[in-house]
Amino acid sequence: MDPWRRSVAQPPMEQHAGIRSGLPLPSTVKKHSQNIRMSVAGSAHRAPYPTPSRGPGNLRQSTGRPNTINNPLLMSTSRTPLLNSVRRGSLWPGGGAAMASSMTQAVRDTRPLRDRQYQAKMRQDIFAYLQGTSAEVPMATLSSIQRKEYTTIFVFLIKSLDPEYIFREGARFEDEFNLALRAVRYPYAHQIDSKWLAAPASMHSWPSLLGVLHWLVELCKLRESYLLSGHPTVQDPSNVPEEFDDPNDHRALAFAYYESTYEDWLANIDDFEQYKSALEERYAKKNEGVRADLEQQKSLLIQTKAELEKLNSSTAPIVKLRKENSLLTADSEKFQKILQQYEGRKKKLIDTIAYERAEISTGTSHLEQLKAEHEELVNKIKEQNLTPEEIIRMNTDRETLTRNLEDLRQKIAETQKTVMSLEVKVTNRVGAAEEALDSYTHLLSSLGLFPPLPPPWQDIDLTIELIPAASNPQELLSGADIREVIKPTLSSIAESKRIEKANLESERIKLDHELDKLTLECETLDEETVEIEKQVVSLNEQADDIRYTAQQEALIASTEAEHLEGELAQAVAAAKASGMGVKSRLQTLQLSYREQIERVARLKEETIRAIIKHSHDIAIFREEVSRHLRELREFSEAG
Repeated sequence: MDPWRRSVAQPPMEQHAGIRSGLPLPSTVKKHSQNIRMSVAGSAHRAPYPTPSRGPGNLRQSTGRPNTINNPLLMSTSRTPLLNSVRRGSLWPGGGAAMASSMTQAVRDTRPLRDRQYQAKMRQDIFAYLQGTSAEVPMATLSSIQRKEYTTIFVFLIKSLDPEYIFREGARFEDEFNLALRAVRYPYAHQIDSKWLAAPASMHSWPSLLGVLHWLVELCKLRESYLLSGHPTVQDPSNVPEEFDDPNDHRALAFAYYESTYEDWLANIDDFEQYKSALEERYAKKNEGVRADLEQQKSLLIQTKAELEKLNSSTAPIVKLRKENSLLTADSEKFQKILQQYEGRKKKLIDTIAYERAEISTGTSHLEQLKAEHEELVNKIKEQNLTPEEIIRMNTDRETLTRNLEDLRQKIAETQKTVMSLEVKVTNRVGAAEEALDSYTHLLSSLGLFPPLPPPWQDIDLTIELIPAASNPQELLSGADIREVIKPTLSSIAESKRIEKANLESERIKLDHELDKLTLECETLDEETVEIEKQVVSLNEQADDIRYTAQQEALIASTEAEHLEGELAQAVAAAKASGMGVKSRLQTLQLSYREQIERVARLKEETIRAIIKHSHDIAIFREEVSRHLRELREFSEAG
């Protein structure tokens, strides 16, 4: 087997012609050494690396297929994680097809390049961007620029966009200018004439050439802004956070790993454990937060399960809360009752205090009045010049009068107590009297004695009303006089009611006697009915017997008739044989036969007449019983 590995993308002689690899180009590919591995991917303007001769060494070649990148700017930035990395991909198009497609795109420039204000703005933007760089020029130079200065600025901007871009040595700048514009996809490259570079500051060429510089400056700003934005698509491993899920972050770490291992592979180093361990540590660091969160969630889950088991094993908190609530509710009710009691006591105490204060104020005023009287009496005594004996006598009289006054006050107090007790008794008796009057009125209503009363009491009103506020005891009751009118009237009404009751009792006794008589008659009729029913049953039995006997006799008669008919037939036969004797015998037999038939008919008629008679008697008896029962019912209904 051939130990030399070849690319499977194209034939050996054509696989590198005018095509660049999509992989970044490390600096090691520029060293022409037979002791290291080399990438076979070359630049668009570089010839392919010479194919090493087959020798004993097992040298590797790049097996990557040529990749045509449609957007060289995105290719450069997406493959370049660092700003100053020497391994950025070239902005040069990957093949002739891409170059041809870019050349065929003809877009009209809509920028106001001829406008002086717009030109001043473009010059200001270019000047601001070039400040502090190797291509720094004064503002006056941008107003009247020379070919050399324009070339310096243009080359600087192209190198800023693609540090790997190579301007061919010895080539005309006009040719390199057009190629570079097409490489960076300048949309208005078809409007640029390379002859303008001889005098770039001329009026007809400077606006377009200034527009080229301004477009390149804006593109450089956009590239730098994009690289410094920290966006995941930049694929800078230093910008990847510790915890990430963006696919671009994964691609950035993978590309850094591939870049490092690819460089070692080109340097004949096959040990990639260092990069693998670094990548594993990076992903382990990424997973640390997730694992810590997972452990925390697991511990929280265990704690929650323990709490759940504790809650499931213990009684529901709501039961305890309900018990506490019931206890607190009962305590609250008790407390409310106690508060009500204390509120009542408080009101009573407040009333008592107010009453005592009123009494104190009254006593104070009375004491002041007594003091004034005492002073007045002392002054009068001093004015009268009384002797001690007169004063003693007056004091004695005063004490006697005071004792009498106290006795009178005690009697008045006892009288007031007696009056109060009597008032209580009167109130109770008035209540009892009202209850008695209510009972009396209810009895009148139940007995129907409200006016008007039946004659001869139609002019009497038995209703009575109590007037407790009357001052005269005779006016306590309003209505007819109880002794003179009401009591005699009630007595006469009671007597009349007693007489009516006695009459009704007599009538009831008479009715009971008549009812007993009717009951006895009914019982007698029932007995007669039973006897008649028995007779009817016996008559029915006799009729059945007679019917049976008649049937038997008829059967016997029919048998005898048949026998006689047989004998008659025999007699006829014998008569034919014997003559007249037989004929006479035949007549005798015919007479006997007629007698038997008449006898049977007579018995039938007698039986039918007996049945009709008994049926008629039964019908008459039933009519009599029905009539008696109907009279009894009418009598009982009338009573």
